[in-house]
Amino acid sequence: MNEWNIQSRARSCATCQRPFADQQTYHTLLFDVPPELRRSDVCEACWQERQADAPGQQGLISRWQGTYELPPPPTEVIKKENAETLLKKLIELNDPRHIPAGYILAVMLERKRLLKVKEQLVREGKRRFIYEQPKTGDVFTITDPELRLDQLEEVQRDVAHLLEHGLDQPPAPAVTATTTPPTDPAVADWQAAPAAPPVGETAATSP
Repeated sequence: MNEWNIQSRARSCATCQRPFADQQTYHTLLFDVPPELRRSDVCEACWQERQADAPGQQGLISRWQGTYELPPPPTEVIKKENAETLLKKLIELNDPRHIPAGYILAVMLERKRLLKVKEQLVREGKRRFIYEQPKTGDVFTITDPELRLDQLEEVQRDVAHLLEHGLDQPPAPAVTATTTPPTDPAVADWQAAPAAPPVGETAATSP
């Protein structure tokens, strides 16, 4: 299984292929299909008519209901880095060195209620969190790097540098206490919290 990934919400039902309408109810099914977790989004009608036996389907590990929102019209690219865009970039980069930073960013976003924990899994001896971005429906798989307390300060400096300068610049050789903190509100709350980042409660798995 990949250490982390993003699975975007579908724009149409996986069963009937009809496009989702704005504010339409849909169901997300999450299957454990080694080596990946696979999501399937189905409309309410197909869930009722054809997916009633889904709890018995092989590999189904979680299901939740959402409301589809039409994507906003294209806008000018936002250059300023924030916690959510940075997390997406790190996942797309798929560099194992950034897994600790990605985990911290996910915890920050969870505290701001921008991400919600939908499921916790243990695979290959590693704990993985399934986060959902409620507005977009994107599902993030984040691996717990099991950071020790003596590692947190270095990872926090790495996250602060990435938020301030992005991925284009290498980390500064030394970071002092006078470094200007990032302006992202999620970072301010995270920095004011205790050193060890708590993990959100597991969402109950729907039958």
